[in-house]
Amino acid sequence: MFGNAGALFMTAMTWFDHTNGSIWSQPWGRSIIGDYKNIQLQLLPSQITTWGSWKAEHPYTLAMINDVENLAPNRRQGFTENFVIGLLLNEKSIALYYRDVAQAGVINTDIDGIPVMVWAANDNFHAYVRQVGERVLTFEWEDGVLQDVETGSIWDVTRGFAIEGELAGEALQAVPGSSSFDWAWRDFYPEAIFYSP
Repeated sequence: MFGNAGALFMTAMTWFDHTNGSIWSQPWGRSIIGDYKNIQLQLLPSQITTWGSWKAEHPYTLAMINDVENLAPNRRQGFTENFVIGLLLNEKSIALYYRDVAQAGVINTDIDGIPVMVWAANDNFHAYVRQVGERVLTFEWEDGVLQDVETGSIWDVTRGFAIEGELAGEALQAVPGSSSFDWAWRDFYPEAIFYSP
């Protein structure tokens, strides 16, 4: 079980491991001090989104919030100019500025030869490996519809599966990553490629 260690490492939050006292780096998911030093946790696909967007996609979600009446109305920061979507595959990293992805709707690129697509809108983003079997797909976002060029299939961007067309029922693999300030991503992933449109 983890808790906030109350200290920063390279200007980022650290976790305290209640089991053995090890300290973990939040961006790396790796222990930096203690019995588990250099142990790496598996990064899972995740996202930062607004509560409104989440509720629209998952209307029956329940959330536990303490002292909700004390939350300041301006706590929501949103994606600022220097926020990036950072993705990790095969120990390789790429960062895409949220503003660039949101402006394009969807970006087709690759990480170390693995084809990926990144979608962003309304302070939300999703990233997937854009391949079904041996077929590499190219995605377009137009009028709120995600479609692959190769088959014309329509995809549910929030879940990564085809809902209409030749590929209906097929699913894309989500790509692990998170959002970050650009300078923080560079600190923790100095070899990262920064995508340029």
